[in-house]
Parts: sequence; C-alpha cells; structure tokens
Amino acid sequence: MDRLCEDLLSGRGEASGMALAQAVLNLWERLDKPGRLAFFNLLQERFGPDHVLLDNAIETYRTKPHAAAISALHHAAEPRRQELLRRLNLAPDGTPVLVRMRQALFEAIETQSDLKAIDDDFRHLFGSWFNRGFLVLRRIDWRSPANVLEKIIRYEAVHEIQGWDDLRRRLEPVDRRCFAFFHPQLVDDPLIFVEVALTSDIPRSIGEVLSSERKVLPAQEATTAVFYSISNCQEGLRGISFGNFLIKQVAEDLKRELPGLDTFVTLSPVPGFARWLASTAAEPGDLALTAGERAELARPAGETISLDDATKARRDKLLDQMTAEYMLRARTASGRVIDPVARFHLGNGARLERINVGGNLSARGLRESHGVMVNYRYDLDDIEANHEAFATRNTVVASSGVRKLLRTSGNASGQKDRDHG
Repeated sequence: MDRLCEDLLSGRGEASGMALAQAVLNLWERLDKPGRLAFFNLLQERFGPDHVLLDNAIETYRTKPHAAAISALHHAAEPRRQELLRRLNLAPDGTPVLVRMRQALFEAIETQSDLKAIDDDFRHLFGSWFNRGFLVLRRIDWRSPANVLEKIIRYEAVHEIQGWDDLRRRLEPVDRRCFAFFHPQLVDDPLIFVEVALTSDIPRSIGEVLSSERKVLPAQEATTAVFYSISNCQEGLRGISFGNFLIKQVAEDLKRELPGLDTFVTLSPVPGFARWLASTAAEPGDLALTAGERAELARPAGETISLDDATKARRDKLLDQMTAEYMLRARTASGRVIDPVARFHLGNGARLERINVGGNLSARGLRESHGVMVNYRYDLDDIEANHEAFATRNTVVASSGVRKLLRTSGNASGQKDRDHG
C-alpha cells in the first residue's frame, strides 16, 4: 500500500491515477483494525511535510519575503497526505470511503493521540468538500425511497423511531415535515436531517409531539414550527457543521410555504444537565443549596415519577431553578457553556425561550437530564445579533421568564449575562 500511495503522488495520468486511487481504497477496505492503525501510522510517518523542502522555503522567505516565497512556504508546509487524500478522492465512490476512513481514525486516536494531526488534514479537506454550496436540501416524506427511509430510522439519534408505523406517524401527516441535506457523492445517504412538527403553540414535552393519539392540525392553521429532532448521520463527518445551515434554510422554506408561521422553536434535550447537577449537589458552591435540596437532587431520577403532588411540585421548582443556573451561568474550565446542544443553538443565533421540567420522561431523558427539555427560539430578525452576543462575549441570550428562575442575584461564573425579554 505504501508503494501504491507513492505512485499515486508521483503525478501519473488521470486514468492511471484513478485506478491507483481505487486500488489503495480497495486494499484499505479489506484491512482489519491493526492494519488500519498501521496505515494511519504510515500516513503520519511517511506522508507528512517534506522537511527539507520546508526548511528551504523558510530560509527563502526569511531572505526575501515576496509573494512567490510565501506561496512556496505554504506549499511546503502542507503535509503530503493532504494531496494523497485529494487523489484518493478521484476514485469512483472515493468520498464515502474517505468518510468511513475518518470514522476509523477516531477509534485509532483513542489509543494513539498523536494521530490527531491526520484528523486535522481530514477536517481541512472535508470543510471544503462538504461546504454548503455542494449540499442539496431534500424533503423526506412517506413516498421517499425505502432505502432513504430505512436510514432515517437507523440514524435517528434523539428520539428513537420504533419501526415503520412510528416513522409513518412522523412523515405522513400534513402537520409533519422532515428535511435532510445530501451530498452528490453520497447518493441517497443523508448527512443530517431535521424533523419538524407544525403546531398552534410551543410544546412543553416530546410526548405531546409524538403521541399517536394527537389531533392532526391542518398545515395552513399552524403558527409554530417545532424542530424536535436533529440527527447527524455520518460519524466520519463529526465536527463538520451542517446544522446551522439546515435550520435556517428549512425555516425560510417553511415560511415561504406557510406564511402563517410566525414562531420557530426547538424542543431540545439537555444532555449534560444530570452530570453537572450530580457534581453541583455534592459541592453546591455559590448556590447555597440546603441539605434537603441536595438530598432531593441526589434522588435517582427513576423514583421521581411516583412522587406525591407536593413533593413533585417542590422538586419541579428546584429543577427549574437549577436548569436556569446550568444554562445561564455554569461554564467549563475554559469558560464555555457546558451543554453541547445549547452551544449549537445559541451559536446559531437562537434564544433560550423556556425550560420544560418533565419534557422527556423516557429512560434516556431521565438519565441525561432528569426529564428536562428546553425550547430555543429562532427569531429570524434577531439571529445575527444573538449569534454575535454568544460568539464574541459568550452571552446566553434568554427570555425574561428563564432569567426569573435564577436562584441568586450574583453571577457565579463571572460571565456577563444579557437580559432579552
């Protein structure tokens, strides 16, 4: 394989280059786990930058930093494996194989962290190959090809689809939509998809959205579009952003189709909340939790379903308050908002609209967030300002209703908060 890779980089004709690329990829697909690790080490050791060429380019630039020297330095600094990956992509179906190759690389990095340099090359190339200009937005409905529908069932990552009948309930009714981004080189294999419920108000729980007994709303009567599930489909494209483009384009398309829509919100999980809450209950810090509150927060989530009404009301109020603290004030050691879903939506310009205790009482919902879900609101007129506030000042833009839930008047994280009512 190393000889084939060297031959591929030697600059042979286009036809022979495609054949060489196909030969390398065919060999790679047959490798076992140790063989793939050996291949990644080959990329690391044999196909990095040409250090002699790089040293010469640096010296030339220092002597005479003109445009040609800068160009030569840029070329010399690029690892040879980047050009190798470009040429491997010449093979028919080369792109999906390279996506699978990156997925295998993630596993290899877990045991050999220095291979992250190879992932930097993949990210650089995939950022260009999968940019928005190459993506095609398609609506998925009950009449879509069966192989696409099967993948929607398989890739759903937020609320598991319980077979074909459940999928039909999510796609066929007139108040349901599903949209996906596709790439020309991954035919009928979605990159990311979003499921949308058309409603007359903002839902508080996933149960009311997915209920098999709900009343179907005529689409023209809907005032609210609810993005209740966003699933990335290709593990090999992890970290390549599509979701922000998807939500904004779907919102614009729905607005054109249904002018009566004036509210665009999500119904989102809070996957980091239970873990943060467990550590906070043990060491409450500035939150001044009472012993009773700490004991309540330490209660296993599965026990809370059978609580009496008074105890449940106290616990719900406490969870409301703690979720507000988590979303608005809690930060990582580097100062980032902790919750990954929050970072995604806030970074896209959404506003934290509402906290919904009891929003997801599934086993997963109770385990990850004590059943809490939240609504993020995409106000199309405020998206840019909200994004700027989060990106430049790490400000969580939230409704006044959410801010009123905060337990303390100080700001435990030292971050500036912005009220947005």
